[in-house]
Amino acid sequence: MSSSDVREVIIIGGGPAGYTAALYTARANMKPLAFEGFNWGGQLMITSEVENYPGYPEGVMGPEMMTQFRGQAERFGAEFVTDDVTKVDFSERPFRVWVGDDEFRAETVIVATGANARQIGLESEEKLQGRGVSYCATCDAAFFRDKVVVVVGGGDTAMEEATFLTRFASHVYLVHRRDEFRASPIMVDRAQRDEKIEFVLNSAVVEVLGVEGNMMTGVRLRDTKTGEERDLPADGLFVAIGHDPTTALFLDALDHDENGYLVTVPGTSQTNIPGVFAVGDVQDHVYRQAVTAAGSGCMGALDAERFLAAQHQAAAAAKA
Repeated sequence: MSSSDVREVIIIGGGPAGYTAALYTARANMKPLAFEGFNWGGQLMITSEVENYPGYPEGVMGPEMMTQFRGQAERFGAEFVTDDVTKVDFSERPFRVWVGDDEFRAETVIVATGANARQIGLESEEKLQGRGVSYCATCDAAFFRDKVVVVVGGGDTAMEEATFLTRFASHVYLVHRRDEFRASPIMVDRAQRDEKIEFVLNSAVVEVLGVEGNMMTGVRLRDTKTGEERDLPADGLFVAIGHDPTTALFLDALDHDENGYLVTVPGTSQTNIPGVFAVGDVQDHVYRQAVTAAGSGCMGALDAERFLAAQHQAAAAAKA
């Protein structure tokens, strides 16, 4: 790999969106260079079993699926670098991307750096990820049929997750550290009217129980007013305190919303800079599913391919 070459496409990120973009651009003979990052695979690397991705009728472990995504793209010639991009310059084409002191250039860039679910920050939470601790009700609710679960959060997402979980769980505790919510009144009202949801207010989760047996058995709550602690038996914990898009590198160059998600032209993956595309959870704060991220990665690859074709046609016409 020579850093002096000007590539047709550089892909930044290595989750479902980035790997799908790599697959499609590789099959289009664009010879993609993908910086997948040290945390390659995205949020699926902390997901135990995936049962809702088409083509896996028996389910598949998240890390296994990401390894297969990566291998399929590699089979068609995608080149991967397991390192983090440290700087970009989109002010002119070819665009420039740095990993440390090494500079790489490309005619197009596909940004697929994803988003991270905010965590409570407990060691026990981390150890029990995929063993009772989840960050996505849509992904994992079916594993908790007739179980007791806890949802942490006070925004619309927490209310939505709690309400969705009632389709499967026998009882849902909604834990919030205050007695007022950031959620819209209609979402709070809907959750309060659901007989399966029990609000536990002025409480914070300070420990996830069950580390010894490698399977969650409950949570330890601390009263935020009195400091008193108590244990609450439960089979699952859904942390719904928000997501953070991995966009710090791009905020100076690319349009983004108030939460840092990159903004694309509706119906496309095109950002405000022609030739730079954004795909997956880095620009999607609504669906956040592996299958929608993969579809978005396909869009980015096709958009990049068509952009280059138009550029080449324009250059040929100018010479004629």
